[in-house]
Amino acid sequence: MLATAGWIARGAEADPDAYELQLGAWGRGSIAGEPLPDAKDAPPARIAAFFDGLTERQRQRLAHRYPLVVGNLPGAPLPLRYEANRTSLARARDSERRRAFDERLSPTGQRTAGRRANRFTSMLDEGRQFLSFDPTGRGRAAEVLGDLETAERISVVVPGADTQLLTFERTRQKYHAPSGMAQALHARERELAPGVRTAVIAWADYDTPSAHSMSAATTELATEGAERLVATVDALPGRAPVALFCHSYGSVVCGLAADELPRRVSDIAVAGSPGMRAGSAAALGTRARVWAMRAPDDWIERVPHLAIGPLGHGSDPASPSFGARLLATGNARGHSGYFEPGTVSLGNLARIGAGAVGAVTCAPEVPSCQAERDGEGMR
Repeated sequence: MLATAGWIARGAEADPDAYELQLGAWGRGSIAGEPLPDAKDAPPARIAAFFDGLTERQRQRLAHRYPLVVGNLPGAPLPLRYEANRTSLARARDSERRRAFDERLSPTGQRTAGRRANRFTSMLDEGRQFLSFDPTGRGRAAEVLGDLETAERISVVVPGADTQLLTFERTRQKYHAPSGMAQALHARERELAPGVRTAVIAWADYDTPSAHSMSAATTELATEGAERLVATVDALPGRAPVALFCHSYGSVVCGLAADELPRRVSDIAVAGSPGMRAGSAAALGTRARVWAMRAPDDWIERVPHLAIGPLGHGSDPASPSFGARLLATGNARGHSGYFEPGTVSLGNLARIGAGAVGAVTCAPEVPSCQAERDGEGMR
């Protein structure tokens, strides 16, 4: 009905992008006479076993030949994924530099290419680690802060609408962008719990809607994002507890993913949520603790909390009736200020990420929201 009305556009199928072309080549490829595993459907354990059976030279050959596949492949060795994504970033940067001077492009197109080249240059800074990177379309990426393999606690920041490669990081309003959110969270976790090894992922690895489009009011992109989020968490190394920090439309993604996430997910915290596609925290079907916060001046409060078919995102997680643990935001301001350094909201999120759930500050007039001990599920 929505497509017929023109609210959801369905056009002709697009030509294959760079990732799809590499994926097709991977599907036809082989190593040492053996076919390569299915990069789209093989579980992470199958992918991990495949790479374990290769020599280092064979792994490097695959990462160089198919960097977009290897760099986005859950189950592939983390150092190899980081290296493959650096290769893809460098190639994408060089391509955009050429496009910035391509006279066949409009001046706007050339400027956009120049901005993308600058963004990729920044992402190639020494020491940065990308768990995923895809430059096609508006682009997707996931950056890792810390060491995922030795972490005792892992945090995943899931951003909302208008997230793309050009907005993955910002100079102004740094902490409104996924990279800045993750940096602030990681720094505060280390301040509050210096004895805990933490890692944070800025997970912008799904196609987000434009904030003022009809797609922001539907679940189509969130459903696809939820599948990608589950695959990412399933493939994380080790057994460290994982906390999800879901902002705005990202909380829709987390809500749809909740009942499919592995048991190691100990906490799901939403900030500025339009809804989680559930009538209550219990209806999410997760054993994780569910937390919610909303700043007093966040405009998201005025969004209708309803769900009719694919339209709308359901009940308000910041309402006491939803059943989430309600957190104080203190001096946080607006819809995107929850990760600003020095805010009460960031301190609360960092305590959850570091496992200090008994030390959070509850929202005003909430009798109790703390968990008595680490690992205590909400229900």
